[in-house]
Amino acid sequence: MKILNKLSFKNKIFFSSVAVILLLSVGIAVVARWVLISNLIYRLEQRGIGIAQSVAEGSRGYILTQNSPELTNLLFDASRIGDREQLISYIFILDKEAKVLAHTFIDPFPDKLLQANRLSPEQPHSIRLIQTGGETAYDIASPVKEGIYQIGTVHVGLNKSHIDQLVSKLRITFFGYISAIVLIFFAISHKLSKYITRPMSKLIRMSDELSRGNLDVEPGIGNVGKCWEIRGCNQAQCPAYNDTSIPCWYVDGTACAATPECSDFPEKLQHCYGCHVYKGYSGDEIEQLADSFNHMTRCLKVSQARLKESEEKYRSLSDSGPNPIFVLDRETLEILDLNPSAEETYAYSKEELMGRPFTDLGTFEYMDTGSEVLKKGRLLSACALGSRILHYKKGNRPFYVNTRACATTYQGREAIVLATNDITEIVEKDAQLIQASKMTSLGEMSAGIAHELNQPLNAIKMGNEFLGMMIEKGRRIPEEHLSQVVSEASAQVDRAAGIINRLREFGRKADIRKEEVDINKPIRGVMAIIGQQLGLQNIELSFYPDETLPPILAHTNRLEQVIFNLITNARDAITQRREAHDGADTAMITIRSFRESGRVAVTITDTGIGIPRDDRDKIFEPFFTTKEVGKGMGLGLSILYEIVREYGGAIRVHSGEGIGSTFKLTFPIATS
Repeated sequence: MKILNKLSFKNKIFFSSVAVILLLSVGIAVVARWVLISNLIYRLEQRGIGIAQSVAEGSRGYILTQNSPELTNLLFDASRIGDREQLISYIFILDKEAKVLAHTFIDPFPDKLLQANRLSPEQPHSIRLIQTGGETAYDIASPVKEGIYQIGTVHVGLNKSHIDQLVSKLRITFFGYISAIVLIFFAISHKLSKYITRPMSKLIRMSDELSRGNLDVEPGIGNVGKCWEIRGCNQAQCPAYNDTSIPCWYVDGTACAATPECSDFPEKLQHCYGCHVYKGYSGDEIEQLADSFNHMTRCLKVSQARLKESEEKYRSLSDSGPNPIFVLDRETLEILDLNPSAEETYAYSKEELMGRPFTDLGTFEYMDTGSEVLKKGRLLSACALGSRILHYKKGNRPFYVNTRACATTYQGREAIVLATNDITEIVEKDAQLIQASKMTSLGEMSAGIAHELNQPLNAIKMGNEFLGMMIEKGRRIPEEHLSQVVSEASAQVDRAAGIINRLREFGRKADIRKEEVDINKPIRGVMAIIGQQLGLQNIELSFYPDETLPPILAHTNRLEQVIFNLITNARDAITQRREAHDGADTAMITIRSFRESGRVAVTITDTGIGIPRDDRDKIFEPFFTTKEVGKGMGLGLSILYEIVREYGGAIRVHSGEGIGSTFKLTFPIATS
């Protein structure tokens, strides 16, 4: 295959044609040899059988009279008629006892011929290849019969050497005929390959010139029909008029008066195929290819001009844009180019950043699967978004950015265009707002927390009072009682520490980096904090978890804040319903976690007063509240809505006046 790849197209056509005719010739020769030679040998054998049968007919009377001289004379006459002298090696006749009656051998009769080709009574004849006197012959045995009785046998030996000479002569004749055909086709193939490849060589030279940037090269193949002369057209404003550089069927916007539908390219080609100008001057496939090349160069000229204009336009936009823009290598993330805003934002000069990996400035991560598409290059139009990513300015000064990265090509390399937007102030304000909301929530549940802390403190106090009383009375404290009191005090201290740790975890500022979270964990954490308080208010809190749920990417304490806000809102809705119905209704808050449509879902259902239809579309708007004046600023649901959306989740509400509400949260599953 390597040798074939090195051959020119002309030689490939030539050698392929020669190889095909050679294969056909060999195939024909093999078939012809098998048919002709087999048929020749068969005909000669049939001739030998005919000679043997003729001799048998003529010798019947001489055999019966045992007239050996006449038999011998008959045999010699039969072996010398026409061309039989070269064909027949011998003839002999045996009687029914297999004794020789007559033969044509000059030398003594070879006795081994008597048993060489025995003829059984039921055989009409027998043919066998034998050796005699240093020669090879086809021995043909035929019976001599008188009525139904066999009175003798005639043996005719056909000279195999003579048969081989006939076969060889036939082979030489056929080989000469095939060779003549091959030579003729050889010459035709050589001429044809040169005729076919000569225009292609011109096209190759043309493409080489195009690769060097010379778009003014002409193919020099074919003739461009002057359509304005052929059709008698006087439309001087037509772009094809007086233009001999390209055929009219490749020109857009032609003004063909007879066929106005022929004006727009490429749809016009369907109509041009029936035009007599196209039929007369389109030429063969090579000329059509040359015309296509010419049209391609024309399009390249136009595209090059437009590309230059577009490049200047977008270079201006990039240089004057307010946001940093980087061009990165898709595999190594090496910085290939950047705009002035990137220098200003990151406090580096262009020379310092060029050639460095982008990861020196910060992480390269996304909140969706777009990064995989970008890295693998499967979809050049793919874009990926990154939210709240930590980057560093010169001197390791941190700041937060949102990013948008799109795959592209840059100077022949697969690249990524990455734009960043500084959102540090927004992140800080959001964190302050969320933290303030947390502190508000902690203040709202202070009564329940105080009650919950009071229980372990009372238990510790009772144990200490018991020990003090025993010491005052001078009584001996049994070891088992002392151990029980100490163990109980230690357990209550651990319980109080657990409550404090949960509060500390809840009030802690969330890290910007997300982590894999089991959704059931923050739900249980909130229930541990607020469950006792709800119990004191006679509100039943139930949780039905799915323990097989996959993790999501989020922050545990922010999810706790979301769950806490929804539970406290449910509590307030139940309280409002109690006030409206004198406390007679059932008070229940039910939480469920489950998997739905490839996402993790949580529902929080209450038996509260419900949300009016007109308010459902507004409840997630900032500063909108259904509570009384002074009991809320309307920021809780808007904050948790932004938190859920930051994790790629969604929140929906189903509610009706007087029938309670259900808030449904869904989150994407964390991908490894």
